[in-house]
Amino acid sequence: MIPFLDLKAINAIEREEMIDAFTRVLDSGWYVQGKCLSEFEAEFAAYCGSSNCIGVANGLDALTLTLRAWKEMGRLRKGDEVIVPANTYIASVLAITENQLTPVFVEPDELTYNLSGSGILRALTPRTKVILPVHLYGKISPMPEIMSIANEHSILVLEDCAQAHGAQLASVRAGAWGHAAGFSFYPGKNLGALGDGGAVVTDDLELASKIRQIGNYGSSRKYVNDVKGVNSRLDELQAAILLLKLKRLDHDNSARREIAAEYCDRIKNKHIKVLPLGKLEHVYHLFVIRTSFRDQLAMHLYEQGVNTLIHYPVPPHKQNAYLEFRNLNLPITELIHQEVLSLPISPVMEPNEVDLIITACNSFNALD
Repeated sequence: MIPFLDLKAINAIEREEMIDAFTRVLDSGWYVQGKCLSEFEAEFAAYCGSSNCIGVANGLDALTLTLRAWKEMGRLRKGDEVIVPANTYIASVLAITENQLTPVFVEPDELTYNLSGSGILRALTPRTKVILPVHLYGKISPMPEIMSIANEHSILVLEDCAQAHGAQLASVRAGAWGHAAGFSFYPGKNLGALGDGGAVVTDDLELASKIRQIGNYGSSRKYVNDVKGVNSRLDELQAAILLLKLKRLDHDNSARREIAAEYCDRIKNKHIKVLPLGKLEHVYHLFVIRTSFRDQLAMHLYEQGVNTLIHYPVPPHKQNAYLEFRNLNLPITELIHQEVLSLPISPVMEPNEVDLIITACNSFNALD
């Protein structure tokens, strides 16, 4: 059976180096806010093309703390509107509502699954204060157009880069376009830790300082608490692992693109809509196809020895957590969530596994 994602095999590549890194952290006697974190923050900021990186506990906190910091700085107020793609993972929305801001769900471009400039323009109101583009599945959003709209209307832009480590457009990486960006280092991400982890990158030093303060119990100096903060810090062990993995990120992303190219070129089935092949901007955190026969196809692939997943079966506005939005008319989003199916893709997949998946897809015959 081909696993959807073999994390054990991925981590086995650098097993010995990880053990060495763990030993160094263990022997240092310093496990929170130490040298490894400082080194990772500096290297990841440089990698993204940003001036500042703040390690936090997870990707949700990266978004939540950024919005909270803008509120503390007086740039946002309770009830302000945040434009967000309606087909995103719920974390993007949770960060908005946690800060008592108002999510404005916008239908995505059906070909890219990301926000479009025209969709944003239709959603703008005088209360729009933030655009939250999500680089879904690893494909970067149309950031030049988004930034042009944001600059014209004095709107903040917070990139959700949880699935887009290393993605780029016009030689600018995800995370360096907006006023700030949130990353997740959940183990299954293109840059994954051995547990939860996240980071914010930004060129705004005041914002960086405020996020760091809020995430450290509201303190910039030990035992001096200026705001009602939280505990959200990337620990030394995860920072050490991420430092190691960052060196392989571009290589691993290239491997993902090669597999995606094989899928796009060789999957030929009238029942399967294949996501168009991106170029350097797409890092294929997920390879997502669409079909009107999802359950049948998923079962067929399983019977052929291929595990698949659905990202995501239920859109945020249809979740019980957000009953107040249940009656929104979002037909494109709802159709996407009914049809998407994710195929295995990872830098450790063997050519014969890719061949098997393609053959299995091509042999599918839907029963109407």
